[in-house]
Amino acid sequence: MLTNYVILALCVIILLSYLFDISFKYSKIPGVAMLILLGIALQLAINYTGIRIPNLLPTLPILGTLGLILIVMDAALEIKLEKSKARCLTRGVISAFVLLIFFVFVLTLLLVKVWDQPVTDALLNAIPLGIISSAVAIPSAVLLDRDQREFITFESSVSDIIGILAFDFILLSEESIGIKLVSFGLSGLITIIIAAVMTAILAIMLHKIQYHVSYIIILTSVVLVYAMAKLVHLPALFLVVVFGLALANNRLVENTFVNRFVHFEKFREDINSFKKILTELTFLVRSFFFIMFGFYTSLAGFININNLLLATGITAAIFISRWLFFMLLMGNETGKLIWFAPRGLITILLFISIPDYHRMEIINDEVVTLVILMSIFIMMLGNMVSKRPKDLPKTEEEGPSIEGQIID
Repeated sequence: MLTNYVILALCVIILLSYLFDISFKYSKIPGVAMLILLGIALQLAINYTGIRIPNLLPTLPILGTLGLILIVMDAALEIKLEKSKARCLTRGVISAFVLLIFFVFVLTLLLVKVWDQPVTDALLNAIPLGIISSAVAIPSAVLLDRDQREFITFESSVSDIIGILAFDFILLSEESIGIKLVSFGLSGLITIIIAAVMTAILAIMLHKIQYHVSYIIILTSVVLVYAMAKLVHLPALFLVVVFGLALANNRLVENTFVNRFVHFEKFREDINSFKKILTELTFLVRSFFFIMFGFYTSLAGFININNLLLATGITAAIFISRWLFFMLLMGNETGKLIWFAPRGLITILLFISIPDYHRMEIINDEVVTLVILMSIFIMMLGNMVSKRPKDLPKTEEEGPSIEGQIID
């Protein structure tokens, strides 16, 4: 009997998550916010009814790590190195890099000088809050025109990747910055070599495997190599990034000797099928992760005045710095793009992976959750004041790359 109830609950959660996603076009409320609120509502219902459920909190980091791998791979697959998109990609990279560095610098400086925190602890707690969530930003940019949607895709994807690599760099060792740089450089070189070999092997597997089970084997292999790289203290996400970028930009090697061994038309069909499987698995992991995160969030911390003030200050800093950046560099485009700086899955995943001895009492789970909800709420307001672009129907018919950005 209990089995049937569990199956029923899982099915209802998945269907609700799907409804949250497709209703965004009309409600302008991102599905991520609805999932967190659903988790909080379930917590209240369970506490009120007195129903006992197993403690699933230990599974959250596991689910989070899987989500991290899927999100980063998905983000890397969206980055196309094409001449026609060079300007947009360059601006996206500059925006992601400058805003992340500026925000982390300011917050770290405040934590060190005002709250007297160690520099390493301050950096590890600041970086997750500086990363734009591609999992939230890309599907929420549906009401922007095509160029702006592509900019948001590039900016948020690069922000994810740079932020995660910076976070891994700080965690790499406890030595001085100089030793860290040398160690990280050597580790990065080794990782790139391993990534090149792994990419070649997995790409061949993706292209050549004829058995009806193939894409799951590829994903499992990526997760396996990631876990092994983590065990030997290599920047494992390099592997995922290189693999995703190589698949997304296979055209760069189409006119080389590789053409003798690969049928590129079929290979791209395989990649498109792989992306669909990846998108659906990401949807499942994201759905359960955010609901569980909301379920285990302490509601008492939400009404703590210190948490509210700090979260409001952090959120204000995010959007004020973004407004200044776009006003200085992009002029009249500021009004639309300024709203799209949501925090989300990557912020949570990195925050829960901070070792206990680097945690800070002032930046707790509730502050992080409040910043996520506030940033999503501001983005929601931006969507409400943005007019639906005239080019949207045309864009949706142009191909899977833009469609993937809209429904991802």
